[in-house]
Amino acid sequence: MSLVEKIKKLRQLSGAGFTDCSSALKEAKEDIDKAIEILRIKGVAKASKKMSREAKEGVVALFGDEKKSSIIEVNCETDFVAKNEDFINFVKELSELNNNNDSNIEKLKKTKMKNDKTVDENLVSMIAKIGEKITIGRTKTLDFSDSINFTYLHTIVKDNLSKLAVIVSLKSKENTEKLNLFGKQLSMHIAALSPLALESSVINKEILEKEMELISEELKNSGKPTEIAKKISIGKLNKFKEENCLLTQAWVMDPKKKVKDVINELKISDLKINDFYRLKIGE
Repeated sequence: MSLVEKIKKLRQLSGAGFTDCSSALKEAKEDIDKAIEILRIKGVAKASKKMSREAKEGVVALFGDEKKSSIIEVNCETDFVAKNEDFINFVKELSELNNNNDSNIEKLKKTKMKNDKTVDENLVSMIAKIGEKITIGRTKTLDFSDSINFTYLHTIVKDNLSKLAVIVSLKSKENTEKLNLFGKQLSMHIAALSPLALESSVINKEILEKEMELISEELKNSGKPTEIAKKISIGKLNKFKEENCLLTQAWVMDPKKKVKDVINELKISDLKINDFYRLKIGE
């Protein structure tokens, strides 16, 4: 059996990746049984087999300051593990490294942690130790000049870890109590109403197309003339845009006003929303 065939067989038996199998076979002098034992000792085989399972629980971690802030999602299979002390400590350190790496996942995975092992190596060890699939999910860093970041955590697990987190970046040369209050309230608004985009022009086209399909399906059997049905569908789509764009959403603190109205009332001439990010486990 050639080395390539042995690697293929070892991958099938262990569920480990090509590189891990290749290294293990080299260390075992191409003995497959010894290679499997090496992978088990390293925790690689055990971890890899668990990666086919679903991980929908976990935590969202926030890290940074008012100038640069990052969110990272780490998933596991059960809420019990999400409260495990080892898991929590791993995610807390990971959130700081993620902020340092500007949410670049590939760089993050190769970054060394306090124990001098890479994130990837520690992830494999954590899976083997805890016995559940653990994955690094979505990440985002907001870092704009002349701006202030505001954050909000909902359903806090511990410290900077929660089930839902929000970052919103406001561009302004001011740093007043009025601006700070608005920033805090806006981050809470985003958490509650989950806007898809800042304004309609930047909503993902696939989302709009899907919504139009749903509207068309709804009107298909209404019996209304084609032209009227078309006008209704356009109206419904515009309503969808209005309710899902941050600037045109009803302000959560006073639904009679829209977010853009509240911004105008603040009378801060250079105030602008740079960007925002909302992340909830399971969504």
